[in-house]
Amino acid sequence: MTKDQLQLNRRALLAGASASSAALMLAQNSASAQPAPGRAIVFTHTSVFVSADIMHDDVALAVAGGKIAAIGPTDAILQQYPGADIYDGRGKAILPGLINCHSHVPSTIDRGFNEDFGFPNSAHLGIGINQLLSPEERLLMTSVGALECIKAGTTSVVEFASGISDYAGTLAKAGLRCVFAESISDNDTATDGFTPDKLAKDAPLVFSAKKREAGLQRIADLTAAWNNKENGRIRVFPAVSTAGASSPELLAAIHAMARQNGGGYAIDLSMSVAENDFMKRYRGMTPTAYLAQAGFLGPHLIATHCRYLEDGDIALLGKARTIVSHQAVMAANRGASPPIPALRAAGCTIAYGTDNNSNDMFEVMRVALLTERVRRGDDPMPGMRPQPEDVFEDCTQGGAMAMFQDKVLGSLDIGKIADLVVLDTQRANLAPCGRILSAWIHNGQPSDIESMMVDGVFLMRSRKVLTMDESALIAEADKVGKRVWAKIRAAGRVAIPGRPKNPGI
Repeated sequence: MTKDQLQLNRRALLAGASASSAALMLAQNSASAQPAPGRAIVFTHTSVFVSADIMHDDVALAVAGGKIAAIGPTDAILQQYPGADIYDGRGKAILPGLINCHSHVPSTIDRGFNEDFGFPNSAHLGIGINQLLSPEERLLMTSVGALECIKAGTTSVVEFASGISDYAGTLAKAGLRCVFAESISDNDTATDGFTPDKLAKDAPLVFSAKKREAGLQRIADLTAAWNNKENGRIRVFPAVSTAGASSPELLAAIHAMARQNGGGYAIDLSMSVAENDFMKRYRGMTPTAYLAQAGFLGPHLIATHCRYLEDGDIALLGKARTIVSHQAVMAANRGASPPIPALRAAGCTIAYGTDNNSNDMFEVMRVALLTERVRRGDDPMPGMRPQPEDVFEDCTQGGAMAMFQDKVLGSLDIGKIADLVVLDTQRANLAPCGRILSAWIHNGQPSDIESMMVDGVFLMRSRKVLTMDESALIAEADKVGKRVWAKIRAAGRVAIPGRPKNPGI
């Protein structure tokens, strides 16, 4: 096979070209697993978690027209929907799909080198990882990240990044519900003091109107291309990278754009101590206070991270009813513990995200529960708050609010969109149990998810992913990863922090 033929095959795999034999086989498998158009799906004799606090046992759930159509006794629902596609729900639980409110889906290539080197990353690799990837290989990493979302029961993702148009089509083809939060800045200074080394050599803030207009145009173009596309499954939010990289004029423009589009907006906030120090040096206030002064805070803002907040910041965020996306696993990896209990008490809505490397929301909910319990160590009875129901509600209903779609997502109420997961409760890590939601949050694994659907369409059924060729993608990603990391190691050994006896890898 020639080099050109190999490249063509790779592009066919990533783009899902109909001429590809793998894509053709995938389409056939998907068609056989989906009910005929217009045919209802009935999950029989199952447990249904309408929400964290409402559970029905031994009932049927019907999906019709992409929505939750009915919940009730199995015999009655089957009579109501004769000829429906029957899904045997015995030993299963149906739950709302998980919502990831802060993801960088293509970052799968960073696994193993972004979790253990602190923040900002201190690995100082001899060559940049992404420099070694072709455009097609970046799409491959996006597909692998989307695959992990599907297998872990994540039905919705808020993708926060710059340049999303490069891989928007790949995410859309995976079948996930997406918010593309295109992040821009207008800072024209050499640095924004985001890291300690940059803070040491930063310069007074300078902003560029030209850069601002180019960024706003990029958001406008992405909005025109994708907002409300795919039957409304794709939305576009405007976003700014950080407070330090944003002029008051940019913040006002982003806020106005969000109102005009009828959606939300997003920012990374207080990720590092250096970020706070920088803003105090050049603005005379914290990043949160700067956003409040600019009128940027509000109930439609997703403020991501919020790791290093002062008491006044918490009060400002709570008063504005800002949504805080808590990346519990990445925060713990980086030795940070955001003040989630205080943010809750102040009035913030809490949602969750994965951030880099992983797209496993099971782990995020579990770590969020455990770390918040540690943070609440002075409670009269430690270890009781939050409960699994609380973190599940954060992930689903809090996530739906962050996506500005809580009227149609986040629970399995009749009439809401059928974004759901089927949990196999007959697993060694889940049975026996007296309280399935608790067992699931504490002991759950992605492999517990048997099926999942978005918009009433199966993306995975009986553990078979229907929107992509799983084995082919993983095999290709493994090849690319081995090549990339071999080149990085060849550029210089990487010292493992805290391992003085280990010369590195």
